[in-house]
Amino acid sequence: MTASPQPASAPRPSAWPRLLTDYLGMALALTALVLVFSLSTEHFFSATTFRTIANQIPSAVLVATGMTFVLVIAEIDLSVGSVLGLCSAVLGVALTRWHWPLALAVGGALAVGAVCGGFNGAVTVRWRLPSFIVTLGMLEMARGGAHAVTQSQTQYIGSAIEGIAGTSLYGLSLPFLLAMALVLVGQLVLSRTVFGRYLVAVGTNEEAVRLSGIDPRPLKVTVFVLAGLLVALAAVIDTSRFESANPNAGTGFELQAIAAAVIGGTSLMGGRASVISTFFGVLIIAVLNSGLAAVGAKDETKRLVTGAVIVAAVIVDHYRHRIGRGRG
Repeated sequence: MTASPQPASAPRPSAWPRLLTDYLGMALALTALVLVFSLSTEHFFSATTFRTIANQIPSAVLVATGMTFVLVIAEIDLSVGSVLGLCSAVLGVALTRWHWPLALAVGGALAVGAVCGGFNGAVTVRWRLPSFIVTLGMLEMARGGAHAVTQSQTQYIGSAIEGIAGTSLYGLSLPFLLAMALVLVGQLVLSRTVFGRYLVAVGTNEEAVRLSGIDPRPLKVTVFVLAGLLVALAAVIDTSRFESANPNAGTGFELQAIAAAVIGGTSLMGGRASVISTFFGVLIIAVLNSGLAAVGAKDETKRLVTGAVIVAAVIVDHYRHRIGRGRG
């Protein structure tokens, strides 16, 4: 008689103090950044600045949330930026050339994201290929598809789509509120459901999951589809913000998403992740970029500092992993 993998790898009640400590550490790091930039420039510490940052990050939050689920099963998705560009291109062309209703065009973009994610997952598990290589191939295919659909021209949509990102409550946009809701749902799924515990178990020891009688393949495909859907939703939000669909949209998003997840403590080795911590990672990167811009830093300086923060986070993750193994 086979037994299901024990949910010991998922957060137990005794693990919550450690998780709260992690959240507190992220909050303190974010507070320190805000304090440094507030002392460096008189215009940074304001409600307008914080609202602007909040309304700029929903798409990054959604993509990083999907990346967190991919990383927790010890996989990676390098195609998210290009898939975002493809979904945005399909949405733009559907509205401007094919004259689809908004709901149908949005549904088409979401379907494209799901198909791309499903392709990544299916090829990865069917032929047991490294997801690094599979999604690298999808990166090129999706970007090529975006240029083919739009004929390498930006699709200017206008007011037909502005309502999605233009709706706000107390200065906070509807996409930001939606992103917050999805962060909470994602955290609950990852830490409080059987599905989430299986994902953690797959990332910790896939062979043990297989020997316990559970097929990890559909779980992994589902995660890639989920990531694709979140990327497509991010594409809808970005397209609404800019009221246009650019075939180059999403360039570099894969690096931002991985960086946010790693800064938030998600292990590149799989088996450990927190969607809330990933959200903190997105915030830290956004505040860092906005603060550096406020003090007049050049683009190359911003990239240098952000890269250094990412490397530091990876080093911390390395030592966390070693300490975790030593305790095990």
